[in-house]
Order: sequence, then structure tokens, then C-alpha cells
Amino acid sequence: MALPGAPWCATAGDGATDTEVLPTSDLLVRACRGHRVVGGPVLWFARDLAVLHEKRSVDRGGSVDGDPAVLLEIERRRSELVMAIDDWVARNVLQHRIGATVHTETIGAVIDRIAESSVRAHHALMTLAADDDQLHSAWHRLAEIADAYDDLVREVLAGRRRLPEW
Repeated sequence: MALPGAPWCATAGDGATDTEVLPTSDLLVRACRGHRVVGGPVLWFARDLAVLHEKRSVDRGGSVDGDPAVLLEIERRRSELVMAIDDWVARNVLQHRIGATVHTETIGAVIDRIAESSVRAHHALMTLAADDDQLHSAWHRLAEIADAYDDLVREVLAGRRRLPEW
């Protein structure tokens, strides 16, 4: 997650433009929690992914929904959202193909993992004791995924990494 004073959105690393390209992990996590954030469709998709992860793990009554049709629909919608993010990135983020190392995941897949980890971390915060190792582990995992996302965005914008084409 970004440090205080860090830019709200990643920008092209060459300094040629100040155009906001991809949201930082801080904004993604805030969007996943339902906070109003400004930054475009990627943040909306992240929120929708978080809602689906919430529905998949715990319904409003506090129990897991095991209906296979419901779970299948959630997975289908998650796949659509990941593809929508990847499509948006492909259309809006310049990527260097020559000399850039390919990353193992798309931006959409990483954002889906951020959404899932955010839901798990906040659920742990609400249900576990403050000294519970699972609580600390959930937040540590979210922080690591968020840092990895920010690193990936910086590398892609600098032309050192490229995203896979699925």
C-alpha cells in the first residue's frame, strides 16, 4: 500500500504525461470497502469484485451460501469483471512488448486477489480478537498483494514488464 503523500493514481513513468492511468492499491482497497473514490471504471470493477467475494463467502445472514447455481453465477461474473479490467488496461495503458519481461498475471487477476484479500481482512477484523494470528495474517496478505500490485503498475508503466495476453 502506498505511503502517505504518494500519488493517488499511477502515472506514465516517462514524465511525458500527467495522465492518471491506474489507481494505486490504496484507492483499490478503499473502493473494495465501498468508500466513494474518484478514478474511473477500474475502481468500480474492483468494488463489484469485492461484493461478489462477500456474497461468495458470507451472505447477509452470516452463513456460507452453498447453492451451486449461485456460486457458478458469482464465478462467471467475476470472470467477466476481470476480463473487463484487462480489456480497459489493454485499451488505455501503453505497454512495451520488446525487452519487457512478461508478468504471470493480468492486472484484472491481481485486482481480483486484492478484492478477495480485502474482504477476508475486513471480515477477520470484525470477527476475530485483536491478538489473533489469523487477523494479522489476513492484513499482512492484503498488504503484500497491494504492494505487489503497485510494483507491477510501476514496472508496466516504466516498460520493464508487460502483461500477458489472454
